[in-house]
Amino acid sequence: MDVEDLKKMAGEQACTFVNDGMAVGLGTGSTVKYTVIELGRRIREEGLNIVGVPTSIATRDLATSVGIPLVDLDDLDGLDVVIDGTDEFDGKFQLIKGGGAALLREKIVAQSSTSMVVVADSSKQVEALGSFPLPVEITPFSFGTTVKALHALLGCEIIVRQENGERTVTDNGNYIADAHTGPTIIDPVSLERSILTVAGVVQVGLFTNMCTAVVLASPSGVVTIKKDE
Repeated sequence: MDVEDLKKMAGEQACTFVNDGMAVGLGTGSTVKYTVIELGRRIREEGLNIVGVPTSIATRDLATSVGIPLVDLDDLDGLDVVIDGTDEFDGKFQLIKGGGAALLREKIVAQSSTSMVVVADSSKQVEALGSFPLPVEITPFSFGTTVKALHALLGCEIIVRQENGERTVTDNGNYIADAHTGPTIIDPVSLERSILTVAGVVQVGLFTNMCTAVVLASPSGVVTIKKDE
């Protein structure tokens, strides 16, 4: 099986966490798209009754296309579960997210959810976070000053993300600064707190103490790892 097969397996398996009557956070990314597609199938073919809250414009459009009813998070008293992807996760279920530039909305939704299920292939499992550059969402205003402050704080290369020669703009109108820390993040809780003190930082792609389960796909099959196990 190739990587895409593994992503599909994990994304569909994560749907077992969704039951009738739930309010579900719908994550963003190449793996969780299969979760969204499968939930749409269950609604059409099995009569599943749920509402969804998307974490990005792309997910909103995909969910609408497959028939998932969407609501505003403000109109709910929280979510039962959010299913999302990850760029890395460590042995304590701490995450790096933001490769898809949706980290701010993803974190708002995750903080509003009773549980967070992550779908991933085995390449995302690491001993220490940071091989994947850490995304930091920053304001366009004087963004160069913010980048300098992040460099002084982290002591590593900070690169403002670009696509097709233009700076990447998030759904919220901000930029993404990728911090190339290397696999050195052993205390993500403290690092998250420190980065958020920098003026100009909107949010950081460290998702700490949120994930409750990982649906992990490898060439040998799909396994679900729960945090309390």
